[in-house]
Amino acid sequence: MYQPPAFKETRRDVLLEAIAKHPLATLVCNTADGITANHLPMVVDGDKTQLHAHLSRGNDLYQQCEDGVEALAIFQGPAAYISADWYPGKQEHGKEVPTYNYVVVHVRGKLHFRHEASWKLHHLKSLTDMMEYGRATPWSLSDAPADYVARQLKGLYGLELEITEMAGKWKMSQNRKDADKLAVAEKLNQEGDATAVDVAAIIKKDL
Repeated sequence: MYQPPAFKETRRDVLLEAIAKHPLATLVCNTADGITANHLPMVVDGDKTQLHAHLSRGNDLYQQCEDGVEALAIFQGPAAYISADWYPGKQEHGKEVPTYNYVVVHVRGKLHFRHEASWKLHHLKSLTDMMEYGRATPWSLSDAPADYVARQLKGLYGLELEITEMAGKWKMSQNRKDADKLAVAEKLNQEGDATAVDVAAIIKKDL
């Protein structure tokens, strides 16, 4: 991933926090049949050295790849289009162009496949607890009948990505003057949607 110094993010805690907030990943693997990509939520394990996920047994990734194959998980955070019209310089000299602000995290690692019922059960509990946190009536895995859960477990397998490298890119107007950042943040807040507001908040942190 191309990382200009202004946009490069290396702090592990910041990268892991972004993954926790935006857990849907694009998992890219190289198989004998070529490159394949799967889209699935991934959760950071307890000691923060692995990412855990699961797939349906109908998805034959575990047959396409050898255990321990190198894989890349890509997480996309908040993103928004930035109009050139928003910069004060547009009115002064017109020498502005639009751009796109975004947050992205790349995680490389060795992919392992897990088929043990105990591993899958623990993973699903961790995943659902994370996703349900803060809800008025959070759903728990224990809400479903045990025999039903057991049948569901047989229809899936686990993924364990052993983290070897993490890279982040926060392209959030860091290369612009404060006046430009303030103008962009104001316009994004006026847009009103949740993602635009999130991008505005990240930009204003740099002021």
